[in-house]
Amino acid sequence: MRLRPTARGLGLALTGVGGIVAGIALGAVDLVRIGTLPTLLVAGALVTVWFRDPARGRHRLTVERSASPNPVHAGSPSQVTVQVRAADASGRTRLTGIRLGEQASAELSGGRPLRARVTRVSGAVTLMYPVVAVRRGRWSLGPLVVTRSDPFGVARATATLGQRAEIAVWPAVVDLPVPSGVLVGEPDRVALGARTPSTDDASLRDYRFGDDLRRVHWVSSARRGELVVRSDERAGLRPVTVLLELPTRQAPLEWSISLAASMTLSMLDAGHPARLLCGGALPARDARETTASGKRELQRHAHTRAGAAARADLLDRTIDLDIAETPAVAEEQLLAAARLIATSDSNGEIVLAVLGPLTARTRAALAHVADSSQGWAIVRSGDTVAARRDADSTAEALQHAGWRACTVEPGEDIATCWLRLLGTTR
Repeated sequence: MRLRPTARGLGLALTGVGGIVAGIALGAVDLVRIGTLPTLLVAGALVTVWFRDPARGRHRLTVERSASPNPVHAGSPSQVTVQVRAADASGRTRLTGIRLGEQASAELSGGRPLRARVTRVSGAVTLMYPVVAVRRGRWSLGPLVVTRSDPFGVARATATLGQRAEIAVWPAVVDLPVPSGVLVGEPDRVALGARTPSTDDASLRDYRFGDDLRRVHWVSSARRGELVVRSDERAGLRPVTVLLELPTRQAPLEWSISLAASMTLSMLDAGHPARLLCGGALPARDARETTASGKRELQRHAHTRAGAAARADLLDRTIDLDIAETPAVAEEQLLAAARLIATSDSNGEIVLAVLGPLTARTRAALAHVADSSQGWAIVRSGDTVAARRDADSTAEALQHAGWRACTVEPGEDIATCWLRLLGTTR
């Protein structure tokens, strides 16, 4: 809490002290008494304002803060509501006459003062204001700045009230078209899901948390001593993995994350089980999950049946992503993600990748991915001749390995980049 006299209070205090000093020097008792009055007035006002601190004691005020929606996509508005309540009559007295000021990160406020609509009722003050997040991340709101003064206007105190809150901001995403038959050709549809498989088509795999119990193969489960389920992946659309290589520079980071998130959500909305691998940058607990039987298993694909929860889970994985520390770290992350795909039991899946220029080592790793998966890659180019040449070489190497690939300039329209990828040939 910052406690200080106002300009009026400072003037009175100086006048009073001057009167006391002059009275003592001149031996004038009346002058000392006159000087004592404004001095005591200022001192008493300071004590009173300190004692009535709305953030302390039994009669302190409470703050409730909410934002809707939260999380929110970058560039979209969110409405913040802050309610300050008093629990008793003494608290309502403290609430009267105070000035409230809200704080927010520059990423939410744009560096400008927040303008809130204030509503006062008995025992409560409500502030409502909009914020627009300029970029992805976790940005703070609050605490409230409370300014109060005494009735004579000679003392003022500034303090914070309530706790900080947080708005999680997802990347901006674009609805991308997923034309039937483009990513999955007609021969693939016959082999991988355009028909209803017979019992002979089903293979068995370990039970995963969330699997439909109707798919449990009870005979085999009893024989093995642990739950196994029928893996009827050919009964539906092919699973999709979106692989994002995080750049080592800040400039293309947000664009790359938005592109990868848009592809993941569009494939999920089209009915494909989908997952997002962010170059191995996610914590180990996100890359692997523990099953009911205690085994470790690869990150599961999200399914459309989960609806909004599946979309939110995929987007939540992007909030805390940051650039790779060094090119060597980026390479190791990409190799880890490639191994994750190669050891997955989702054979024949579609892999959509957002990559930068690759080294020979990572090209070889992704070439092996194409042995069991259908690969599509968008390769980020750069602003130099050497960077463009490396991107073209990477795209050509992936095409020779069986991928479909194209090069793009970071910052290009995401839908245009996607349509360019769909128009590529091997």
